[in-house]
Amino acid sequence: MLPQIAEIQGQLEGQHYVTDRAIATTIYLAMTLRKPVLIEGQAGVGKTEIAKVLAAALNTDLIRLQCYEGLDANSALYEWNYPKQMLHIRLEEAVGEKHDIRQQEAEIFSEEYLLKRPLLNAITREDRAPVLLIDEVDRADEEFEAFLLEVLSDFQVTIPELGTVHAKHRPYVVLTSNRTRELSDALKRRCLYLWIDYPDFDKEVRIIETKVGGINHLLAEQVAAFMQVVRRVRLSKTPGMAESLDWAMSLMALHVDHLEAESVTETLGAILKDRDDVARLAGARTESIVGEITELDEDGLRTAPPQIAQRVDKELVSR
Repeated sequence: MLPQIAEIQGQLEGQHYVTDRAIATTIYLAMTLRKPVLIEGQAGVGKTEIAKVLAAALNTDLIRLQCYEGLDANSALYEWNYPKQMLHIRLEEAVGEKHDIRQQEAEIFSEEYLLKRPLLNAITREDRAPVLLIDEVDRADEEFEAFLLEVLSDFQVTIPELGTVHAKHRPYVVLTSNRTRELSDALKRRCLYLWIDYPDFDKEVRIIETKVGGINHLLAEQVAAFMQVVRRVRLSKTPGMAESLDWAMSLMALHVDHLEAESVTETLGAILKDRDDVARLAGARTESIVGEITELDEDGLRTAPPQIAQRVDKELVSR
């Protein structure tokens, strides 16, 4: 491993983000080549967190553009502050000042009246390059994706009233996608690609112990093993790492130091976010899973979840 990659991995770990060589290498290449990174994966696996810890590690600002259906260029780039412009005109009329039309237009369409949205804000930073997070880009329309492609190509935008604005410091760009729709090949070609899957048992234990202060090793392992089972069962909404952390913190708040069927049943709402999923696992199945997990040693907790999940799945199918 290159020393620079090891340094990036250390910086991420220093921000309490449990990473691996693939993630650190991709971030290193993105910084070196100044290319955007497209991170895909299921919800709750830590895609957005990469941008946050990268900004903290680089000691720079994080600028976030949250995508949604119907997002347009104006909402992402800039808008004019029309109320302020109207107030300026009314005040001039009130004090009797008279300007020619061109001078008045130049005044009210100056940078003072410009509302910078995330994309323009990232491009116009004067001091240092920020981290630009374009979150859940798959939720935006294809038309916005085409516009985004233009911005990411040259990192410049044209404002008719002010001219073309170039980036003094090219931002570090992180795009995330939950794959609710397929992104265009053109956008993917502009980016380095990183897929983040659900963590394996050992990584999940490390994440829990890193993020949940004061948790004992046994409880962290049992939580990870239970989540490894649940993710292999066919559910409407598979819980991610975010749910693992919420659940671990919930158990800690209840002063639980090891899994028990009663406490697991009472806190299933921290893991499962669908009524039918809760109905599938609550009761005897939860008790059965917890009973098997609590009898396992560390090696068993690491290796047994696939077999436990297979049995639970068969029971659900045969209902």
